[in-house]
Amino acid sequence: MTSPRNRGKEGRDDLMFGTEKAQATLKEAVADMHYLLSRGYAEKSALQLVGNRHRLNVRQQKAVQGMSASIAQISQRKQTELSVEDLKGQLIAIDGFNLLIILESALSGAYVFKGLDDCYRDLSSVHGTYKRVQQTEGALQLVGDTLKELQAGNILWYFDQPVSNSGRLKTLLGELAQEKNYDWTMELDYNPDKLLAETDRVVVSSDAWVLDRAARWSNLAGALIESRISTTQVVFGA
Repeated sequence: MTSPRNRGKEGRDDLMFGTEKAQATLKEAVADMHYLLSRGYAEKSALQLVGNRHRLNVRQQKAVQGMSASIAQISQRKQTELSVEDLKGQLIAIDGFNLLIILESALSGAYVFKGLDDCYRDLSSVHGTYKRVQQTEGALQLVGDTLKELQAGNILWYFDQPVSNSGRLKTLLGELAQEKNYDWTMELDYNPDKLLAETDRVVVSSDAWVLDRAARWSNLAGALIESRISTTQVVFGA
C-alpha cells in the first residue's frame, strides 16, 4: 500500500468549516435536523430540507448528517454506552475502518465533527479501496497502547472484506500486534456491521446504524481525540 501524506482535508474545508460564520450555520442546521428527526422525519427528507434552508453543499450536508440524531437515538445510545474506564477486562469488537479512518483524519489535522451523541465523525470514505496514509501506523499504535493501558481483554478488529487492501491492512495489524504484544484478532467479513450489531463484546464504533443496535458500546475515538490528539480541528454540533 502506498502512503499518501494525509487523510481527509480538502482545499475549501477551511472556508466551509473553519470560520465562525460557517460553524454557526452548521450548528443551526444540526438543531433543525435534531428537531425533524425527533418528530419522525426520515433522515434523507430531513437532510434535504435542512440543506436547502441553509444552502449547504454536499460536503457540509454530510457533516450535518454525521452530527445529528433524534432525542430517542441520543437517549438509547447513552443507556448502552460504557466509558473507556470501564473497559478493563472487557472483550472488545472494533469497527475497523470506522475507528482507523477517524483517527487518521484527526491526526492529519482534518476537520472532525462532534455529534449530539458526543461521537466524532469525519468526511473521509473508503469508496471500495482503503489507502494507507502516513498516520496509519500511529493511529493503530494509539489504539493498541490505550487499550493495553486500560487492561481491556482481547480486541477483535472487523474489516470489510470487499474493500481493496483490507487483506494488506489485516497483515499490518498482525505484524504490529506481534511487535507490540497487542492481544488482537483480525477478521474480514462481507457484513461486519451486522456482526458488530449482534456481538456480545463491547463495540467500538461511531457508525449510527451500529450504535442504535449494539448491546454495549464505547466511544474510544472520542476519548482519544479529546485526550491524546493535539492536531484535531473539531466542529461541534451543539
